[in-house]
Amino acid sequence: MEDKKAKIIAVLSVVALIIVIVLARVYLGLTKTFSLIAGADVAAIFAVIIYVIIRQRFNRRRMLLERQMVSEGRELRIEYSFLRKVAGVPTKFQFKELAEATDDFRLLLGQGASACVFKGVLTDGTNVAVKRIEGEEHGEKEFKSEVAAIASVQHVNLVRLIGYCRVPLGPRYLVYEFIKNGSLDHWIFPKRESQNRPGGCLSWHLRYRVAIDVAKALSYLHHDCRSRILHLDVKPENILLDENHRAIVADFGLSKLMGRDESRVVTTIRGTKGYLAPEWLLGHGISEKSDIYSYGMVLLELIGGRRNVRLIGNCNDKSKKKWEYFPKIVNMKVREGKLMEVVDHRLIDGGGIDEREVRRLVFVALWCIQEKARLRPSMARVVEMLEGRADIDDPPDTQMIIVDLLSIDEEPEDDGHERPNGIALAARHVDSTLPSTSTCSYAISVLSGR
Repeated sequence: MEDKKAKIIAVLSVVALIIVIVLARVYLGLTKTFSLIAGADVAAIFAVIIYVIIRQRFNRRRMLLERQMVSEGRELRIEYSFLRKVAGVPTKFQFKELAEATDDFRLLLGQGASACVFKGVLTDGTNVAVKRIEGEEHGEKEFKSEVAAIASVQHVNLVRLIGYCRVPLGPRYLVYEFIKNGSLDHWIFPKRESQNRPGGCLSWHLRYRVAIDVAKALSYLHHDCRSRILHLDVKPENILLDENHRAIVADFGLSKLMGRDESRVVTTIRGTKGYLAPEWLLGHGISEKSDIYSYGMVLLELIGGRRNVRLIGNCNDKSKKKWEYFPKIVNMKVREGKLMEVVDHRLIDGGGIDEREVRRLVFVALWCIQEKARLRPSMARVVEMLEGRADIDDPPDTQMIIVDLLSIDEEPEDDGHERPNGIALAARHVDSTLPSTSTCSYAISVLSGR
């Protein structure tokens, strides 16, 4: 616009000067005054023409430099984006981008106490899982814990954080890579008819490989990161399976960073009932051994294809309600030499099970769930044992002291149904001589019951 104005002014100036020369010639003739006016006007006309030429050349150079800068800026942005992806640095998304990617958060993949996960597709075609974290204080803690734990780590068996989004006075969003086959629980526990998700009965070979994959992921968090990372919520629901059924450890909302010089951290009880280590429930502080206990509980569920704590008997008759504790059954079967009886019966029917691998997996699981944290092996040692690079001693004949094993008072809810009411924590010794079909009622508190 400025160039156009300058050219218009230059043309008008030249025209005006020519008119002055013509008028001077008419009224003054060939006098000395006319010669002075004509000379001055001609000089002014040449000055205007030279100004226009110089300005045009300057503008051409300026436009060329601008195009170069735009091109270099675009290249820099592409290079920066590439380096961010290579380095694994999470991208900051705008809320509008996530809303468009998830079609206004319509396809729900899963839901927890404080977060929902939605499937989405980014503009470059990348399939993602967008986690929306609700709540003010709790949501902020979970958001920070998850970003701090997973943002800088790179491991084939850990979920990759692509980006994040923070809405002022609103939910927080974490964008993860989308894992095709969903969570492990849909592949080892019998599928309910109402469930419309990927799942089935995972073969023994794949289950054993999943056990190694998860052990490698936890070993990396415990031993190979600059600060030790405690996951603190290891369970089948937080283990995902990719298109090749390789295990991916996810959900770091409860994770905690632990300095190399720290041996134990005291924190409030968090995590999922049924996978909490005894020392945590007793307030003795936690360490990486707490993750190892949870991992051992997952191994037992992986072997048996069932929950470690299960209600049996007539659920309608209060006097006949019993809780069955699978780790105790496994321990008993090991002592009786009936190891194959604890394996998922669906796998037994299909065959193709290596009994040596079953023994190895069971023994590792029993070592991992030892009540005394110092007896549990490190995750690096677990990997070596599962891969056959280290010998496995027979696990101690533990008394299975379940810290949160106690009687439950059944209280009617407003709708008339009964609910468990755990009043206090109490330690109780489970007699390992009792058969699994004993009429003794193993009641689990609200901290570990399912």
